[in-house]
Amino acid sequence: MTQYIIRRLIAAVPVVIGVLIVTFALARAIPGDPCTAILGEKATPVVCEQFFKDKGLDKPITTQFVIYARDILHGDFGESIRFKRPITQILIERLPITLELGMLALLLALLVGIPLGVISAVRRNSAVDVITMIGANIGVSMPVFWLGLMLAYVFALLLKDTPLQLPPSGRLSPGVSVTPFYVVYGWELTAGTFGASLMQFLGNFYIFNSLITFDWVVLKDALRHLTLPSLALGTIPMAIIARMTRSSMLEVLGLDYIRTARAKGLSRWSIVMKHAFRNALLPIVTIAGLQLGLVFSGAILTETIFGLSGVGRSLYEAITARDYPIIQGFVVVIAIGYVTVNLLVDLSYGFLDPRIQLD
Repeated sequence: MTQYIIRRLIAAVPVVIGVLIVTFALARAIPGDPCTAILGEKATPVVCEQFFKDKGLDKPITTQFVIYARDILHGDFGESIRFKRPITQILIERLPITLELGMLALLLALLVGIPLGVISAVRRNSAVDVITMIGANIGVSMPVFWLGLMLAYVFALLLKDTPLQLPPSGRLSPGVSVTPFYVVYGWELTAGTFGASLMQFLGNFYIFNSLITFDWVVLKDALRHLTLPSLALGTIPMAIIARMTRSSMLEVLGLDYIRTARAKGLSRWSIVMKHAFRNALLPIVTIAGLQLGLVFSGAILTETIFGLSGVGRSLYEAITARDYPIIQGFVVVIAIGYVTVNLLVDLSYGFLDPRIQLD
């Protein structure tokens, strides 16, 4: 197991380097430049020349990349051109929003998609199976931005002043504020240290923060604001997981040992859950891990539609403003997260199926 993890970590290094190179090059291939995008009418040739010099953008692109790669190795993602703030600090503030949204969306997709897929497989060609697969096909076909707008229209406008009304934007309602858990418990943080940054990062998870501080008002309000974005973002993964679960279960249910279990007189529940479902889990876990990338890519549109200042919306704004450091830093962090999730998925195979020897 240890050797396998080491091999995977070594193999992940070229992937991250490749992402860094491609992102660095494509960010500068976008038409326009940061000076014109940020300063607008004030971007005269003289002003832009000084602007590029101050930001280090007057150097050859190869020199810029070497400097940036050296800083990355030291844990320095640079400073935002637009906000003039460290990228690390912006990540501490905005990454928790995207992670909360993504985890809720994926949790919704798993809790709904897997049971629907199992039921469809067990009742193959029944009305339940047909309706579920039609719904799954519709779910896969709906664009995230269209679904988000429709959900906001229905639950914020059509159902206004009813118990089903949900907020169409923002992370918290006006008047509702979050007190970080380290402030509630009187913990003193030393500015600039890793521990302080970690505490601030965890404190920006509103759901986690409200749970450990027993602030039920914030918890309820935060969940209400994340309901519509999670539905919009989780619908496509839900449909894909339902279809994969059905396909995997049908394959397993047709195997000889399942027929033997039926011949022994085992109950349907025992056959489906203890014998079939467990052996059908590997493809389901694989597709669930892959959906994380879809969740992050869909977060760009979802966060923009619902007014959430997470990584997705920040990337959109950074691309518009040609803020190269934010684009590069955020994409590299997402790539590292994606590689990590794939590693965890691979490691889970050994626990789900003892026959798989990772070493």
